[in-house]
Amino acid sequence: MAVLTINNLSHTFIDKEIYRETALQLNKEDHLGITGQNGVGKSTLIKILTGEMTPDEGEITWQKNLHIGYLDQYANLKPGQSVRQFLRTAFDWLYEQEQKMQGLYEQYATEMDDEYLEKAGKLQTLLEERGFYDIDTKIEVVASGLGIDAIGYEHDVSQLSGGQRSKLILAKLLLEHPDVLLLDEPTNYLDTNHIDWLSDFLNNFAGAFIVVSHDQDFLDKITNVIADIEFGKITKYTGSLEQAMKQKEANQITYMKAFENQQKHIEKTEAYIRKFKAGSRSKSAQSRQKQLNRLDRMTPPKFNKQANLEFDYQPISARILVNAANLKIGYDGKALVEHPFNFSVANGEIVAIKGFNGIGKSTLLKTLLNIIPEIDGDIELAHNVKINYFEQTLKWANKKDTPLQILQAQYPDQESKHLRQILARTGLTAQQVMSEVGTLSGGEQMKVKLASLMNQTSNLMFLDEPTNHLDTATKGALRRAIQDYEGGVIIVSHEADFFEGDWVDKVIDIEAMNK
Repeated sequence: MAVLTINNLSHTFIDKEIYRETALQLNKEDHLGITGQNGVGKSTLIKILTGEMTPDEGEITWQKNLHIGYLDQYANLKPGQSVRQFLRTAFDWLYEQEQKMQGLYEQYATEMDDEYLEKAGKLQTLLEERGFYDIDTKIEVVASGLGIDAIGYEHDVSQLSGGQRSKLILAKLLLEHPDVLLLDEPTNYLDTNHIDWLSDFLNNFAGAFIVVSHDQDFLDKITNVIADIEFGKITKYTGSLEQAMKQKEANQITYMKAFENQQKHIEKTEAYIRKFKAGSRSKSAQSRQKQLNRLDRMTPPKFNKQANLEFDYQPISARILVNAANLKIGYDGKALVEHPFNFSVANGEIVAIKGFNGIGKSTLLKTLLNIIPEIDGDIELAHNVKINYFEQTLKWANKKDTPLQILQAQYPDQESKHLRQILARTGLTAQQVMSEVGTLSGGEQMKVKLASLMNQTSNLMFLDEPTNHLDTATKGALRRAIQDYEGGVIIVSHEADFFEGDWVDKVIDIEAMNK
């Protein structure tokens, strides 16, 4: 049974066509993941479904009397409200029923009318059936699963960081248990164990959901249906993400062969027509021309532009590029990690930094870079070391600047042609290169930052969450570029599957250091 039907959906953003007469159906049992390259319209679809954005054309039909839940990043978190109080708002309707019940009991006490007692009893039964008296237990289960308990239940919500706020809003949504969930990047700010908990929750979720996530491992665990967006069309596949991508590849191969066979048939027929249209077989040639005119010609296959990343290495004679001895990191004299860091990074060595959100991964990078001071210990950089730093935040001096203008400002002595080529190698199209950066998707904006990184030579790179927002293909290109780079690399990524394989030489697990 369909809970959502989308028909003839078309939408253009500025001058970029996102959807073109496409359709999608969400069934009651569908645990659907949305896939596609950066900028194809994954988040746009969620915004259309929540009503945040109105499509140019198309019909969006929801089943009647459906409770649709979505991540409202603009949720009203009132100053003075505690974490527990905010999470209790997920059960506002039940609290209203409790107030009605209390009012009926009070009326019965003064008027002694059994009708009030009967109505109050029905509400009492409803509250018991809905688990009203276990609300705090439910809150603590979800809060613990998402790591909110570490914040503190009495913590003022107005004092939360952006990541903590996102976790809290997600927790409230899950506690509401809507009929349909719409989730855009729900794993942002979640650590591995919290992502595992969320995976279990969604696998056991009785309703339907639509999820956008750049975490491919997460999607593969939770989905039984995939909606792949490509060239303005949505194609639905049954099965896991891995199964869907195999089916997509098989479909592409089948289509390519059919297209090639049709092209050969057309060429052969046209050659026959040219040869015999004026001779004794002119009637036969005319007949074949009519057949050709009636032929339903296949559209030439389209191919997504793939990233081709490469980081320029500047040779250096030193073997050890950076060395940390008894290093303590933190803020305002307070150490984030109990035990000091003692490690080095050699030329050609790839070092991964792991640990849950907020433990100090980015702080360690910034301390090594002297962006923030160390609390104690020593940092020694090799002579003539040249550092490249990829910062995870997407901040631009002017969001109206195009990617080309951004690189031109960073590298005023370089020709525009060269800068365009660098941007193109990240997979950005000519149209995207000339679009305002603020109109690009998160993944496309990350590609602009990667282009800037590629345009600098170095022998030591610090990469802070470089995989954020990137599509699978670009992540693969990034992994290969890091492996091919001849210098030293220190990389932070919360995506465990990005480190799969034997390509990382050393792992610094900050979480383990605190145990």
